[in-house]
Amino acid sequence: MKFSRITGTALAAGFVVAMGVSMASAQTLRLSHNTGDTTTWHQGAERFAELLAERSDGDLTVRVFPNAQLSGGDQMRQAEMVGRGALDLVVTSAINVTPLVPEMAVFSLPYLYSNYDQVDATTQGAPGQRMADILLERGIVVLAWGENGFREVTNNTRPIRSPEDMRGLNMRVAGPMYIDVMNALGANPQQMQWGETMSALQQGVVDGQENPIGAVIIPQQVYEVQKYLTAWHYSYDPIFLGIAQSVWDEYDADQQSMIREAAQEAMAYQRDITREGTAEGIAFLREQGMEVYEPSNEELAAFREATQPAFDQWAERVGPEIVGMFQDAIAAAN
Repeated sequence: MKFSRITGTALAAGFVVAMGVSMASAQTLRLSHNTGDTTTWHQGAERFAELLAERSDGDLTVRVFPNAQLSGGDQMRQAEMVGRGALDLVVTSAINVTPLVPEMAVFSLPYLYSNYDQVDATTQGAPGQRMADILLERGIVVLAWGENGFREVTNNTRPIRSPEDMRGLNMRVAGPMYIDVMNALGANPQQMQWGETMSALQQGVVDGQENPIGAVIIPQQVYEVQKYLTAWHYSYDPIFLGIAQSVWDEYDADQQSMIREAAQEAMAYQRDITREGTAEGIAFLREQGMEVYEPSNEELAAFREATQPAFDQWAERVGPEIVGMFQDAIAAAN
C-alpha cells in the first residue's frame, strides 16, 4: 500500500508537471513586416502563421503586424529589434537591413541579376546561406528567403528612357545604397519610411519612387498616385523570414525543424504569388492608366554604365569575397 501511495503521488505530480510544460509551450509569437496588409509580404506572413498553428496543434501561434507597427513605423529598426530579442519574428527586405549589416546590400547591387534563375541560385544556394550566417552573428536566424522583386521606377514628371531623364527628380528611396545609385543618376534621393511614401507622392513632396511591381506597386496601389513607370529591373530585393536567436534557442530540434519547414513553405508560396503578380502586372498597370516604358537592351546598358560607380562603391563595402561568391553562382546559373 505504501508503494502504491508513493507511485500514485509521483504519477499525479508527473501529470501536473507535464500539463505545466504543455501550457508553457503554448505561446503567441509577434511578427512584424514593413508593408500593408494587401501585399504578398503579408500573405506570406499569414501563410506561415497558418502552417505553424496547424502543425503545432495550436501550441505555436503567430500574430502578424503590418506597416512596421511594432517598431514605431521604422522599417529599418525591425531587424535590430529581432537581433536583441525585442521582437520574435520579422519579414523584411535585404536593403532594409543594410544599416545593421552592410553586406546585405550585395543582393541589390545595380544590374547584378538578369533573371529569376540567377536570383534563385543565390537566395536558395550557398550565397544565401553565407548571408544567413552573417545575420546569425547579429542574433537573427534566417528561416527562409522570399521575394520583394526587381525594383522598377515610377514618377509623375516624365517618362524615364535614359539616365538623363532621372536628373533633378526627387526620388523616395528605402536605403543607403539607393541614395548612392540615385546620386549617380543625377536624381535627388530622399530616404523615407514606406508608411510616409504614399502621402509624399500624393502631395508632391517627392516626384517618384522605386519598388517591385508584384509585391508593392500593385497591392499598395502606387498606380493611383504615379503616372509613369519604367521597367528597368535595375535592382533586385529579396525578403527573408527571420526569428530572434534567443527565441529559436528555446525550441528543441523537432520544433525547430517544424518552424523552419513552415517558413520555407510559406516563403515559397510568397515567391510564387509575387512572380505571378509581376508577370501580369505590366498589362494591369497599363489598364489603370499608367504609361509603362520597357527599355531596349541598349538603353539598359546606358543605365548599367551610369550606375557602375555605385556598384563599385558598394561592392567594396560588401567585400570582394562575398561579391565574388554571388557572381560565381550567377555565372553558373546562365
